[in-house]
Amino acid sequence: MNSQNIIVIDGQEFTFNQDDTILQVAERNGIFIPTLCYLKGTSPTGACRVCLVEVEGARNLVASCATPAASDMVVRTDTERVIKARKLNIELLLASGQHNCLAQDMDMDSWTDFQLRAMETNEHKELCPAHGDCRLQDLAIRYQVNTNRFLPTETKYSIENVNPFIIRDFSRCILCGRCVQACNEVQVNNAISYGYRGSTLKIVAKADLALKDSDCVFCGECIQACPVGALIPKQDLLKERSVSKTKKVHTTCSYCGVGCQIYLHVRDNKVVKVTGVNDIAPNFGSLCVKGRFGYDFVNDKKRLKTPLIKENGTFREASWDEALDLVADKLKRIKDESGPDAIQVLTSARTTNEENYIAQKFARAVIGTNNIDHCARL
Repeated sequence: MNSQNIIVIDGQEFTFNQDDTILQVAERNGIFIPTLCYLKGTSPTGACRVCLVEVEGARNLVASCATPAASDMVVRTDTERVIKARKLNIELLLASGQHNCLAQDMDMDSWTDFQLRAMETNEHKELCPAHGDCRLQDLAIRYQVNTNRFLPTETKYSIENVNPFIIRDFSRCILCGRCVQACNEVQVNNAISYGYRGSTLKIVAKADLALKDSDCVFCGECIQACPVGALIPKQDLLKERSVSKTKKVHTTCSYCGVGCQIYLHVRDNKVVKVTGVNDIAPNFGSLCVKGRFGYDFVNDKKRLKTPLIKENGTFREASWDEALDLVADKLKRIKDESGPDAIQVLTSARTTNEENYIAQKFARAVIGTNNIDHCARL
């Protein structure tokens, strides 16, 4: 690393790499700079203007997410001028649509009361579905933003809910562009982009069609990237709100052999949501439509939870030991009577690599046959 690559942020000297931005250097060294539009691994846009910082010698504040770090650059992230600009931009974003996240009516004399009130879910049934998980709301609270100064702007576009997975609420869209970057630069589906101009600007799918009629594959990457309540999983609105605490369980998606890392959001012993785990291979937060939305069967009351053995044309419940013993006995009898090649094993592309490995090992080493195939060839 070049010894000249030294930047000063809030009085501290840090080294930086050639392509680092001010924001990246700050984040790497534990200095907080708020962001709304920045999406790791994609091209910076500087659209939200919340990450503004002061650079010595620069006439105007600069967007730290889009400004390259430079040798001998002196940056201040927490001056009165910076805080004032951030607060104004947050106010404008809150007024850009219907962000009914309590910040619209808060009492500026008591922030403790406001934050305690915000935690009482049942008192605010008409809140945005992203309440409690919204970066804009978090920043409004952090910077004690009074949103009464600007009247909310009425949206020109109605809610789109004509698909099974995603609700698009344009009244809560802040046009940060994270969903566009996630779709085009992370998943590379190129299904959505900016449409129209000026006050009519909108995130659109192909030819401004509904998602169900576009090139969207419903991977939900846009949902995970959205910092507000503009993109909401449809399942979220079908569930009753609960004051019970939701915990995240880190596990591996079992829909195929890729091994995507996921969080199961569990509340009252039920899976209520699935999200990708960021910064961990192999998926780095990305999921397919099955991995993100295909979890309802886990909570289904009709789900088969115990083995069934068919006797006299009807099924009865059995223990796992009894069921496995029965299968083992039947396989052994077939092998003894007709030879191992009378048995065939068929595996699936929709199970894990480990399960497929065990299946082929069982077929070849235990049964003694090479009659094992894979459904992806059918």
